[in-house]
Amino acid sequence: MLEVLLLAVALSMDAFAVSIGLGAKQKASPLKLGIKAGLYFGGFQALMPLLGYLGGRGVLGWIESYAHWIAFALLLLIGSKMIYEALVEGIEEDLAQVTHRVLLVLAIATSIDALAAGFTLTLLDFDPLMACALIGVTTLGFSLAGVQVGVKSGTWLESKAELLGGIILILIGFKILLF
Repeated sequence: MLEVLLLAVALSMDAFAVSIGLGAKQKASPLKLGIKAGLYFGGFQALMPLLGYLGGRGVLGWIESYAHWIAFALLLLIGSKMIYEALVEGIEEDLAQVTHRVLLVLAIATSIDALAAGFTLTLLDFDPLMACALIGVTTLGFSLAGVQVGVKSGTWLESKAELLGGIILILIGFKILLF
């Protein structure tokens, strides 16, 4: 259960960081924006790991003896990418208006890593549907909070959230590999 909670928090950090940026740039109607961002990001963060899990179940028989190594490598890559983005990049888009199309593109972009992380659900002793629901609800909450934080504080917290998420994913990868 703890692993799934940590995975949910770590995967939510991309959406949290983007939500901070949205809130910092779009100060009008922050509650409405937070709810929309939360529904888009939470929905995609719940769907993508489910797709990754289903794909992982399909190939698990072929790669079962290497599954821990593959899960470790995926989490290491995703976590490293998040850390790199936290240290090097920021949210470059200067969004004039946050439309449904913009939120859809951002939701897909922030949930691609959840697709790969969904493979690791095959190795956890937890109901995958419950795990995906928990990831979605956690992301919804972090997205809603992120917009509010962005409105209040600007964008200085964006990279710190991504950095924390990357570190958590790498630690989960080591736990899967070693224990």
